[in-house]
Amino acid sequence: MILAVDTSLGTAVAVIDADGRTLAASATTDPLGHAEVIGDLMAEVARPGITHVVAGMGPGPFTGLRIGIAAARAFALGRGIEVIPVPSHFAIAQAALDDGATGPITVITDARRREIAVSVFDGVDADGIPRLVEPTHLRKRDGEPVTESLSASALATVGARALAAGRVLADAEPLYLRSPDVVQPGAPKRVGT
Repeated sequence: MILAVDTSLGTAVAVIDADGRTLAASATTDPLGHAEVIGDLMAEVARPGITHVVAGMGPGPFTGLRIGIAAARAFALGRGIEVIPVPSHFAIAQAALDDGATGPITVITDARRREIAVSVFDGVDADGIPRLVEPTHLRKRDGEPVTESLSASALATVGARALAAGRVLADAEPLYLRSPDVVQPGAPKRVGT
């Protein structure tokens, strides 16, 4: 069984079995309050026999992503199991494919500051994973509709397929797309007398 955790949009968790069937799922679309709900949502779906945890790696806001990734890592560490990092846009593409989408799939999520995060997928590769043809990038928002929710079950499916194929879809660091707002302070100002 695989537990998936994502906080790139709202907060979503799910458990799938070895056949890819969703055993339990819970989510909230509130883009804030991840820390307040993540523990309860994970407690709702967790069960004995989980062998891996899939962590949604973004793109998404700094604090939101950190909460989900930390929760996934803490769960895995407590059970001595592996964390599989997966970019969150793969889950949205997977859900669209599961719903019968054909042709290129453009995934658009709100990146805040009048920007959107965009990824383009086209079909699936030999491992059954959505084929990324245009890597995730930022673009100015021109009124495009954005995805407001993510299926943790679809995230778990992508993670399971990556695991079975021995592929790594993301590294251990979140996908932020922009530099942090915080910078190292400069030297103190010199005050004359």
